[in-house]
Amino acid sequence: MGVRTERQKMLAGELYLASNPELTALRKNARRLMRLINATTEEEIERRNALFRELFGSIGGNFEIEPPFFCDYGSNIRIGSKFFMNYDCVILDVCEVRIGDSVFLGPGVHIYAATHPVDAALRCSGPELGAPVTIGNRVWIGGGSIICPGVTIGDDSVIGAGSVVVRDIPAGVVAAGNPCRVVRRAGEKGQRDRGTKG
Repeated sequence: MGVRTERQKMLAGELYLASNPELTALRKNARRLMRLINATTEEEIERRNALFRELFGSIGGNFEIEPPFFCDYGSNIRIGSKFFMNYDCVILDVCEVRIGDSVFLGPGVHIYAATHPVDAALRCSGPELGAPVTIGNRVWIGGGSIICPGVTIGDDSVIGAGSVVVRDIPAGVVAAGNPCRVVRRAGEKGQRDRGTKG
């Protein structure tokens, strides 16, 4: 086996150097596409969607994304069909971020596949880390929520607005808070869901 590139190490969740020329070029291209996307007008939906298709690794049909939007690479984001993302969302995709079908993201949702070493000396020496994020089908994530590295959210779950999701959330539940915890099964009656428009 040959020497692994910094990009291969990054995608594998290993220590890598973000200053690597290949990764720097990929981020620069993503910033170019984001600049064009975020400058589109309400009359330029087709152009905006074509730019998102160029930015993302893959995205299904019938999607709607409200700018502004920001990411690291874009190419590590894979999204299913019938996707809606509201204003001011951020996806730090140093590892793969996989989002299923019929997912709603409220405004200001942040998804972080990026992290840093906990050891201060190692962190300050330069290498970075990542861990993939997986969001299942028919998930609704309320506005202002933060999804942390390595998290999986199961199908049919709802994440309440302002939640900080630091561990996996099972399928079919309503979860909320900081740290985010399961409140009830999604089909049970309870207080009004704390999600926001998706």
